[in-house]
Amino acid sequence: MTAPLCGKQVEFSPAPTWRQSTMRKLRVGDFDAFMEDILSPDSYDIYLDLDPTNDEVNEFMEVASEAGGESLGKSSGPRASSRTTRRR
Repeated sequence: MTAPLCGKQVEFSPAPTWRQSTMRKLRVGDFDAFMEDILSPDSYDIYLDLDPTNDEVNEFMEVASEAGGESLGKSSGPRASSRTTRRR
């Protein structure tokens, strides 16, 4: 998939394919390692050359997550059980 980063199109893997280790890098704020995991090698070089601001990375992440059909924001939480429980 592709999305703009600072006006340049970069290739990335869709969010549902990201490994848990990649998500841990994102959660601890290691953006360089995170981007290295999700971007193609050529796109990672572009990312390094661009040296984007936090706002620019956030814009990219919003577009990338929407393009992948996956929200990277808050979790919707657990789903309610379809079973009803009877009081005893």
